[in-house]
Amino acid sequence: MANTKKFPPFFLFLLFCCCFFSTSSSNFVPEIKVQQDKDEPYVGVNIGTDVSNLLSPADLVAFLQLQKITHIRLYDADPDILKALSKTKIRVIISVPNNQILAIGSSNTTAAAWIGRNVAAYYPETLITAIAVGDEILTTVPSSAPLLMPAIESLYSALVAANLHNQIKISTPNAASIILDPFPPSQAFFNQSMSSVLSKLLQFCSRTQSPLMMNLYPYYVFMQNKGVVPIDNSLFKPLTPSKEMVDPNTLLHYTNVLDAMIDSVYFSMKNLNTTDVVVLVTESGWPSKGDSKEPYATIDNADTYNSNLIKHIIDRSGSPLHPEITSSVYIYELFNEDLRSPPLSEANWGLFHGNSTPVYLLHVSGSGTFLANDTTNQTYCIAMDGVDKRTMQTALDWACGPGRANCSEIQPGESCYQPNDVKNHASYAFDSYYQKEGGSPSSCDFKGVAMITTTDPSHGSCIFPGSKKASNKTSEVANATQASGANTIRYN
Repeated sequence: MANTKKFPPFFLFLLFCCCFFSTSSSNFVPEIKVQQDKDEPYVGVNIGTDVSNLLSPADLVAFLQLQKITHIRLYDADPDILKALSKTKIRVIISVPNNQILAIGSSNTTAAAWIGRNVAAYYPETLITAIAVGDEILTTVPSSAPLLMPAIESLYSALVAANLHNQIKISTPNAASIILDPFPPSQAFFNQSMSSVLSKLLQFCSRTQSPLMMNLYPYYVFMQNKGVVPIDNSLFKPLTPSKEMVDPNTLLHYTNVLDAMIDSVYFSMKNLNTTDVVVLVTESGWPSKGDSKEPYATIDNADTYNSNLIKHIIDRSGSPLHPEITSSVYIYELFNEDLRSPPLSEANWGLFHGNSTPVYLLHVSGSGTFLANDTTNQTYCIAMDGVDKRTMQTALDWACGPGRANCSEIQPGESCYQPNDVKNHASYAFDSYYQKEGGSPSSCDFKGVAMITTTDPSHGSCIFPGSKKASNKTSEVANATQASGANTIRYN
């Protein structure tokens, strides 16, 4: 999970960023025989369950279908979710939790029972595509490392016995920190203390045509190397040639951090004589909120990263080393897991709140049908549930005062005065400010008491500023905006 992501310092990153084409550089690009999956590259989502009032399995599947999400990864093998996925076209990676590795790695019988209970019982009605054995075992639970490969081999043997080994792949997600000296990518190599396990893992992946699963977070790379790694490189923003990172050994140009991380994995595998295993990015994302120590965990940055990530994959951009190979990626994550322990960012990686309203609206228009919550839909800013009246009143006062929202319609006798309570009035004021600011995701926060929705909150004769019905309303005039702040209603 995201709170375990740690990366080695970029000792040579500054040199890497500054090394451009020169006659002294050796243009060495190894021959790597990786083959693109027969399926198109895709973007999936991780689904964590530390969420208050998580959708029921049936509602969750309906939501996934609404959002046109076709690939998901679970951190377990929840039977109710697997049942709900039956006869849908949604493909799922299920997981063996870390605390089950010991039992499965110690007993072929236990492994066979796990496959029977969690795979054979549902497949093929439920499209299980892969099994993730543990999560970052080598870095977070090193004591279980000796049993990782026995667990993987035992599970694979059980798949063979069930004649499912050609349909379902097995691998284990790894943290980026298993790679040392990742920049420039051409000199990356796996941590030698893990080489014996990784060699066996890569041999297994090669033999079974399974991917090497990697959790790759440019966010943490940026945070741990501020001043060296530019924010634009981390967010997939367009770069001038002078800002591109250039590997001095291969002369390959890198326009974003994720591609460099992926290529560092390929070079590391090459150093262990493996050239036919593809990289599957099982986690990547950007938090939308953080505490004072994480000032770059913002809605705008999260929106930019994930929107550009989706475009990068759907456009089949590949990486500089492998332009012909585009790694599929699972975004971390679908929902904000509000029950996660601090820091604050841990609860704010989701594309959606637990009630299925979007945290922000992805800019993915024109990049396929993935995710229906993009900016081609009309959006509104409303007050969140469960916020105390005093906090909501403070936000309302700001919107109608310094924020210069048009609050005339929530005055007594006006069309949006009823229901006469702070939450409903705040929703109108928040949406007025949000629309005035052009629908920027960062303008719908109000210190955490507002959220974006695609559902028109208009009711009766009360037409919200963002509604298409509001275009002909003559009451929305500039002087009303200026006058409204002095008449903010107080709620006791």
